[in-house]
Amino acid sequence: MMNHYETAFILTPVLSDAQMKEAVEKFKKFLVENGAEIENEECWGLKKLAYPIQKKSTGFYALLQFKGESSLVAALETQYRRDERILRFLTFRLDKYALEYAQKRINKTSKVEEK
Repeated sequence: MMNHYETAFILTPVLSDAQMKEAVEKFKKFLVENGAEIENEECWGLKKLAYPIQKKSTGFYALLQFKGESSLVAALETQYRRDERILRFLTFRLDKYALEYAQKRINKTSKVEEK
């Protein structure tokens, strides 16, 4: 059964903009190759961390919303752990209320971009 998931991850701040985009593309490619369907992608850019992680106070934030099998999440998180550019990550399944909220958020941001 296909579930809706959202994964957010923080990349190390020492990366260039091109390296950050390449890392996000790597994980998108991994998801698509394993049967997932990317529904939304957001790059939030360089943000200050709430507390230092590996002696770093900032990080590049990225969010991917996808639809896929539940077994895919474990494989994705293994890929995160193997990549030294990832400081932190969080993946969770969206229930019907979270999915509805995510769709509203996407529609709201797309309307703002159109203006």
